[in-house]
Amino acid sequence: MTDQPKRLYLIDGSSYIYRAYFAIRHLSNSKGQATNAVYGFTNMLLKVMREHAPDHLAVVFDAKGPTFRKDIYPEYKANRAAMPEDLVPQIPRIKELVRAFNLPALELQGFEADDIIATLAKKHAAQGLEVTIVSGDKDLMQVVSEQVRMLDTMKDKIYGPAEVAERFGGGPDKVVEVQALAGDSSDNIPGVPGIGEKTAVKLISQFGTVEDLLARVDEVKGKMQDKLREFGEQALLSKRLVTLRDDLELGIDYDALATGEPDRKALTALFGELEFHKLQQEFFSDAASRDDDYQGVFTTEELERLIARLEEAPRLSFDTETTGLDPLRAELVGLSLAVQPGQAWYIPLGHHYLGAPEQLDRDRVLERLRPLLEDPDKLKIAQNAKYDLLVLRRAGIEVQGADFDTMVASYLANPAAKSHGMDSLAADLLGRKTISFSEVAGSGKNQISFAEVEIEKAVTYAAEDADVTLQLYEKLKPMLKEAEQEKLFHEVEMPLVGILADMEWQGVRVDSVVLGSLSRELEEKLAALEKEIHELAGCSFNIGSPKQIGEVLFEKLKLPRGRKTKTGWSTDVEVLQKLAEEHAIAARILDHRSLAKLKGTYTDALPKLVHPDTGRIHTSFNQTVTATGRLSSSDPNLQNIPIRSEEGRRIREAFIPAEGNVLLAADYSQIELRILAHLADEEMLQESFARGEDIHRRTACEIFGGFPEMVSDEQRRQAKTINFGVLYGMGAFSLAKSLGIDRKKAQTFIDAYFERLPRVADFLEACRVEARQNKYVKTLLGRRCAIPEIDSPNQGVRSYAERNAINYPLQGSAADIIKVAMVRVFARLRQEGLQTKMVLQVHDELVFEVPENELEQARELIRREMQGAVQLKVPLDVDIGVGKNWREAH
Repeated sequence: MTDQPKRLYLIDGSSYIYRAYFAIRHLSNSKGQATNAVYGFTNMLLKVMREHAPDHLAVVFDAKGPTFRKDIYPEYKANRAAMPEDLVPQIPRIKELVRAFNLPALELQGFEADDIIATLAKKHAAQGLEVTIVSGDKDLMQVVSEQVRMLDTMKDKIYGPAEVAERFGGGPDKVVEVQALAGDSSDNIPGVPGIGEKTAVKLISQFGTVEDLLARVDEVKGKMQDKLREFGEQALLSKRLVTLRDDLELGIDYDALATGEPDRKALTALFGELEFHKLQQEFFSDAASRDDDYQGVFTTEELERLIARLEEAPRLSFDTETTGLDPLRAELVGLSLAVQPGQAWYIPLGHHYLGAPEQLDRDRVLERLRPLLEDPDKLKIAQNAKYDLLVLRRAGIEVQGADFDTMVASYLANPAAKSHGMDSLAADLLGRKTISFSEVAGSGKNQISFAEVEIEKAVTYAAEDADVTLQLYEKLKPMLKEAEQEKLFHEVEMPLVGILADMEWQGVRVDSVVLGSLSRELEEKLAALEKEIHELAGCSFNIGSPKQIGEVLFEKLKLPRGRKTKTGWSTDVEVLQKLAEEHAIAARILDHRSLAKLKGTYTDALPKLVHPDTGRIHTSFNQTVTATGRLSSSDPNLQNIPIRSEEGRRIREAFIPAEGNVLLAADYSQIELRILAHLADEEMLQESFARGEDIHRRTACEIFGGFPEMVSDEQRRQAKTINFGVLYGMGAFSLAKSLGIDRKKAQTFIDAYFERLPRVADFLEACRVEARQNKYVKTLLGRRCAIPEIDSPNQGVRSYAERNAINYPLQGSAADIIKVAMVRVFARLRQEGLQTKMVLQVHDELVFEVPENELEQARELIRREMQGAVQLKVPLDVDIGVGKNWREAH
């Protein structure tokens, strides 16, 4: 044994499964599969391996089925609750994980993990090894000795003989004696009723063993003696139950417990499926093992050879490297290209640092590549193609033939994925760790521009991007077909990539003078509000501090208190809105917050975002963010400008067209209710829309009875709330809160609604059923909207998912329709040779900048194409407004 390592770690796997499960809650992957226990267990295992570096280790589990203890005492563990439903499928994954680490996962039919651990500990301690049991289970303390210690990683505590004696009043041999008397409710070990652990420790300290105690029971005074006489046999039975077997035939030798190199391929695949991306990155196979052929292009001859290869290939993958993230401000530093997996080229064009090698002239390279890049028949692949299209457009190249964006393809093929970025896609689909930007350019304060990155590093980094994008294309193309998303991808989403790039390129003109004037007005209003709030409070305080607001409202003014947070009283919108019904100060604080947000987010910020060259704001439209397919907007977000407040509407006045143009806003009217009428095939709704009736007044007639002219404004308001509430799965509680009525009355309204519109109720239930069956629902065009949480054991999470199951098909179909409309309108504007430009998309609204002499032609073209985007059983109605600013047009 002298040549063998002297340390053995035995992990109580079954105990740690439960501890991991309850320590981390509500964690699941994009398929809705619970992963919390696997994640917690993985981190526990890694903690042991990293901090203690054992050279011999085994993970021990309870086997399925009854154990010998059940034969001794049928009620053993009878009161144990059934294993949590979402834990059951995680057990095989945990064992799979252990095996992927090349560790033995031990279990033995008829015995518990503790018996196996006791056997291994006794055997190897007798051979002179130092054994560490990794567990928090007190039953295993009976195994502790000078050679065997117990480590509880959750408490970061080690138990040796001294620590066991401190708890049990003697050596580890006293553990079973104490437990025999005290019993264990979790395992249904009876012990002696009325004797707890402290009393048991005193008795065993005095008498030594249960047998000696019972033999000398006359020495015990009072009622305790009676209990021991009555339940003595039960104590002896309990001792048999708690005593661990340490003599099992396991058929495993010491060498088989040696730790080895983990199976990186298996771990990569498993962590990818579980979506443990950080862990996955740690265990990728070494990049050096790949036979990548990445080359830099530095001479004219090398460039010509590359172009010849590109011309022969049916399609190419490309990627740009730049000096920044804003495509309309960043400078092109280089271009990478690939036509077959494992091979790629990088053409450096703008690296400048001390000692940088000579590079080809940027303009001459782009001119040579122009015929390829602008050829619509040469199909092109890119990751986040919109960015590259804009960068190259700024460099003078109008890329044509952008046929496959891997980011967009992933968004459609796997909508539940948490990220569609290249690094995540490479990890999930290729089992590959890509070189991160920080690895070549640094991070934080030390980060340098890509133009300063050494070309040798840049070649590998940039060429990999083009290569991996090509490999992702080959993985994602069949996935799109399998998910039945090919038509949506090629006919809607891919054409939209170029359209969004064009919209971002155009930008929208902003009048900074108007914004500046409004900012000053808001400043004055905020000052007046602050003064009023301080007067109402009777003191000065920082209105921007939620902590100080809470102290003033709830401690100084003694207003009805809400809930407490870690930092003090909650003063969120919900709390303040409730208080505002009766207390003016809460209403004024809400007003102050609203105006301060408008000022900081828009009137102060927007002028700073005006591009110095174009004089316009160029927002970024995000195509792969929302669960429903809706576009979002960022840097700045122009979709969240509030239009219900006067100040919010005035912000829209600052959005103006160029001289000689007007803004035209085209907005789908009540599109989600029209989609509901179509999908639910509800005749009343369809008839009402066909006649052009006020849908909310008609709904009020159905709910409250009578004729349309008899409907009061309040009834119409209530009907409108119900109509839109149905779209969002609103229940009686939410409706009551929204209408300011009691819950019983709200339920009466809902019942009346569904009684008069039964097909709507059937449709909503069908949506929930579809979500439960598939973990997704579909839109009008077949887009899959993921709802992985639909079977969550958490009622709040599950209820939210059920509401989404109702809303997603409607909101997602609205997103489909406006995207189709954008594709149709854009194509027709080009076909007609008009100069009208689409500049904004906000939910169900499109905004155009229209030359005054094209207005009538553009108005009719836009209306016709938007109304004809899809054929529904009800007409698609489009409201069109025109003005000298966005507010006028809308």
